[in-house]
Order: sequence, then structure tokens, then C-alpha cells
Amino acid sequence: MINITLIVLGKLKEKYLTMACDEYIKRLSALCKLNIIELSPVSLPDNPNETQIEQALENESKDISSKIPKNSKIVTMCIEGKGMSSKKFSEYFDNLALLGNSNITFIIGSSYGLSSKIKNMSDLKLSMSEMTFPHQLARVMLLEQIYRALMISSGRKYDK
Repeated sequence: MINITLIVLGKLKEKYLTMACDEYIKRLSALCKLNIIELSPVSLPDNPNETQIEQALENESKDISSKIPKNSKIVTMCIEGKGMSSKKFSEYFDNLALLGNSNITFIIGSSYGLSSKIKNMSDLKLSMSEMTFPHQLARVMLLEQIYRALMISSGRKYDK
């Protein structure tokens, strides 16, 4: 069974987002072993400058790095990442399995993103869309897409 770790900065604040995540976590329990690690983002002033943001991302990267499981393929969620269809995402999982990789870690940074250090560690930089979404919605969207990909991989109908 595939092991999936989500490392996310920040806690979900809205009940409806928590409920949506809980639903996908329940669905995924039959398809993979899922571990979600919530880390606290570094506090920044209301209007941080670039130096403050870079320092915060660097500090967050140390926390993130320490939580990545050994021998895990790393997927960072970032704007400049590669976009892919649900079918292609499913094929990504299939290809990892064929190569004997059963551990995948997805990383969702803070609202300011991820440090270049973390992005450079990744095996895949993935973008959800060119559109901008609320930061907390990213977790729900990623869980849904992982579920969809694993359903497609297993030959079940969920890709419509």
C-alpha cells in the first residue's frame, strides 16, 4: 500500500474545510496510508518586507525538512510548478509504483509559499492551477486530487 504524507503549514480554521478534508481522509483510508503533519507557519507582521518573508520561509524549511520521511518522493505545491490533468496525476502515481516507490510526501507551504531550498529538494513541483485560491483550500483540493488519482489507478470510476 502506498504511503502518502502531507506536510502542511497552518491549521484549517473553517469547519467546512475540515469537514471536506475529513471526508477525503476517510475515503483515502481504503487506498493508502495517509499521514498529515501540520506545522505552524512563522509569524510575520501585516506588511512584511522581502527579507522578512525570505527569513520566515528559511525557518519554515528547517521544520519541513525534519518531517520528510526517509526514501520519500517529494512533491512541492507551488505556483511555478507543473500543471497536470487528473489522468496524468494518476499516471504519476502508477509510474512511482512501477519504480518501487511507495512513499510520497506532498508539501504545502505557508501563504508566502516555500523556500527555494525545499523546492529544490522536490522530485516534482506541482501547480493546481494558474488561478489563485485561498491557501486553506489547497489542502482540500490536493486530497481530492490524490483520491481521484488513486481511484483512476485502481480502475474505479471517479474521473468524471
